[in-house]
Amino acid sequence: MISPTFLVVLFLVAFVAAADFYKVLDVDRSASERDIRAAYKRLSKKFHPDKNKAPDAEEKFVEIARAYEVLSDQEKRQIYDRHGEEGLKAHEGGQHQPNPFDVFSSFFGGHHQQQTRRGPSSLTEFEVSLADIYQGASIDFMIKKRILCDHCRGSGAASDGDIHTCTGCGGSGVKVVKQQIFPGMFAQSQVTCNECNGQGKVVKKQCPHCHGNKVVDHTAHYTLEVTRGMPEGHEVIFEGEADESPDWEAGDVILRVRSKKEKGGWRRKETSLYWKQTIGVDEALLGFERNITHLDGRNLQLVRKGVTQPGFVQVIKGEGMPVFGRPDVKGDLFVEYNVILPVELSLETRRKLTEAFQQPSSTHDEL
Repeated sequence: MISPTFLVVLFLVAFVAAADFYKVLDVDRSASERDIRAAYKRLSKKFHPDKNKAPDAEEKFVEIARAYEVLSDQEKRQIYDRHGEEGLKAHEGGQHQPNPFDVFSSFFGGHHQQQTRRGPSSLTEFEVSLADIYQGASIDFMIKKRILCDHCRGSGAASDGDIHTCTGCGGSGVKVVKQQIFPGMFAQSQVTCNECNGQGKVVKKQCPHCHGNKVVDHTAHYTLEVTRGMPEGHEVIFEGEADESPDWEAGDVILRVRSKKEKGGWRRKETSLYWKQTIGVDEALLGFERNITHLDGRNLQLVRKGVTQPGFVQVIKGEGMPVFGRPDVKGDLFVEYNVILPVELSLETRRKLTEAFQQPSSTHDEL
């Protein structure tokens, strides 16, 4: 049922200053038909009054429907691009504009209001570099899926006139079958109509684009926003972006984000970062200053005074992974030192080491 508020919105929209239809759908003026379709799908679901209870949701829903109705029609789009909305109104001659809910229902194959079945969601393990998790990043990716045919909107028919009520079941989708139990005694049961497969309608001429399949293959482009410090296994959900079908509401595309497994280098455990640093014997004994490149590209200085034992772990506060949701707060960095011994020693080096490490001989006389 259309609310009084919605009727007021319809009245006001006719008189407010015209909005840029491309901005309404958040697409570029060179956007393809698929781009416009994808934008409408996303925004119409987001602002549908049955789902979004924000005060301005109905007004935005109306704007989105009008923008899509114009930009999805090649002739209207050309007129709008050349002459703006005033030129478009002159072309339409004051004719009645479609109800936004009719546009929505038509777009989703006429099933959205009644359907309760939800299609399967897809879950994908998505690996990103540890540097991207440390700094945050926008990563573009593609998914192959099936979408409702642009031409028939999921009906499978060449045109609306090619869809007819099934004569086998009279449009009910079921047939009544009589079955004899005993002589002179029959039982009636309902079975799914075999002529229309329970749809109640039959297609006389198939859609030439999808060949009656109702859906077509499509490669969709998305952007994953990696937030700084995103936890391992964090799931990012793209609502309603899984395979489409006229028989169900599309499920979700779910990305489970994990850091790439890389040999050596940086490792992560929650908000802590780990780094293995190799040093020589001289550095282990005498101390050193050395720079390493952090995940964000800056130099981080490691300083050790005196002796560093093999396997020693140095803790550097505040140089770990950003805390998810609190990017200004970071964990700690743990640097483990590995000491490399020389493969062989020269005679001169051996002599010097012997002199340095040899204990002084006893100076006490024997009794």
